[in-house]
Order: sequence, then C-alpha cells, then structure tokens
Amino acid sequence: MKIDIQIERLILEGVSIPRTQRPLLQAAVEAELSRLFSVNGLPPSLKNGGTISKLPANINVTRTTEPTQMGQQIAQSIYGGLNS
Repeated sequence: MKIDIQIERLILEGVSIPRTQRPLLQAAVEAELSRLFSVNGLPPSLKNGGTISKLPANINVTRTTEPTQMGQQIAQSIYGGLNS
C-alpha cells in the first residue's frame, strides 16, 4: 500500500529551531510517521482518503530537546490526532 501525506506547513509556536537543524526535524517527523503507519496501519479518518486542513499537535519540549526527539513527538501527536 502506498500512502502519500503532504504537510504543507508546520508551525512551531514558541520554539526556535536553527536553520541547520530543520532538516533533522523534518527527517524525524517523516521517519516516525512512516514507522507509525507501518506498525499501526491507516487511521480510520483516512480510510477513504481526503484532506485534513488543520491538525493541532501539542508537544512538550525543553531547551535541551533535540530536533529528532521533537520530530518524533510531532509525528506521534499528528498520528494520534488522525485517530481521534
């Protein structure tokens, strides 16, 4: 099965990510979403395809949170939101 997910924009309020670290964040989100879809399957909200215009994702980060950890949290929050 092929799943195509496009995230047009990811807005992080109150979090500063240096430009050099943004590719790490993006790769972590992509990898974790891929893992979650592989392990848990397609959420019911996407069984018939479609578009979701906005999906809030709440994560907990600190000053020491690495972009890879943040990306994993974002992906988990997105996937959880799709299952709601």
